[in-house]
Parts: sequence; structure tokens; C-alpha cells
Amino acid sequence: MPETPPRTIIFDIGRVLIRLNIPRAQAGLAKGLPLSPEELWNAIERDPRWQDWQEGRMSPQDWHINLCSRLGVGLNFEEFKKVWNEVLEPEPIHPSSFFKGLSKHYKLGLLSNTDPIHVEKMESSYDFFNYFPASTRTYSCAVGCSKPNALIFREALRACKARAEDSVYIDDIPAFVDTARQWGLRGIVFQSSAQLRKDFAAMGIEFQD
Repeated sequence: MPETPPRTIIFDIGRVLIRLNIPRAQAGLAKGLPLSPEELWNAIERDPRWQDWQEGRMSPQDWHINLCSRLGVGLNFEEFKKVWNEVLEPEPIHPSSFFKGLSKHYKLGLLSNTDPIHVEKMESSYDFFNYFPASTRTYSCAVGCSKPNALIFREALRACKARAEDSVYIDDIPAFVDTARQWGLRGIVFQSSAQLRKDFAAMGIEFQD
């Protein structure tokens, strides 16, 4: 018997719904520092407070102070927020009509490792968020855990009021898709818009552009 189509579709955000321009943010943060942009970004991701930042145990102001004191970032808080958000490309990967069509037949959710600065910027800048109810948006900084921790998948299912077997998760990182599958969700590794639509069609998911 073929599987029935999922009732709930949960998306990652970065590189699945929004393109990322890491070099642009790197250059802005590293301006005036002896470190190259790549060295600075590597140091940020290895920062001992990185997970606290991603999981909501630090305020944006404290994260800014931490990077200024540890790495010498020379931006005031407002400048820092602007540069931090430079990683987000303004043009989304999919048109809003894609999500409008999906929302007529499926419950839509978000599951993302992200921080409050990016959340504020994304939710105010991209129209497609209108098709994701606020209650179904699961952010690591809001729930206190991050992928690949299986607990965040449980939180996403709870937020969507969905069963794992009735849900599909889309992410560009194969390891995170594997965790979703271990939790009982179907999974799609995102590579391109065309590939996603082929995978949706194979699952019997109705969509339109």
C-alpha cells in the first residue's frame, strides 16, 4: 500500500526558504579587525557561548557584548544587528504563492536553529511567514534546544499539533533530516526548488506556484 500524503509540512529556514550570504556578514563584522572575515566567523561559531545564543540563554545585547569583548568587534549594538542580518538575502527561495497553495491543504510549520535578531528580521521582512501560523514556528532560541537534539522535533510536532507519521520535514542538512526520520517523520533533503517539487509530487503533496 502506498503511503498517504502527509498532513503537516515542516520547513527549515536557512538555505531552504531564505538564501544566506555569509561572506557579506563576515566582511561587515570583521571590518577593522586583524582577523580575516572567515577567521572571525569560525571564531564566532566556536565561541563557548554560541549554543547559549542559539538556544535563547543569552539576550541579543549580551551576545553583542560577548563578541565585542572576546573578538574585538567594533560595532555599536544597532550597527551589529544590521550587519548580523546581512547574512539574510532579501529575495526568498520560493514565491509566497507556493505557500499559499500548500496552506490550503496542509498545516505548515517552521523548525530552525536561529537567534532572536534573525527571527525579528525574518518575520518582518518575508511575506511567506503569513502562511505559517505563529504557533507553528519552532525556533531554537525560543524552545531552549537545537537540532540535532531530538527534543526540538518533539517541540515542532507539539506546536503543529501533529503526529510524526503524518508529517514531513525539509532541511538542507542531511544529518538533521536523518534525526527527523529517526523521530518518525518523513524527510526531504533540500537541494533545489525543482527537486523539492519533484519530491512533493512523489509524496502526493498538492502544490502550485
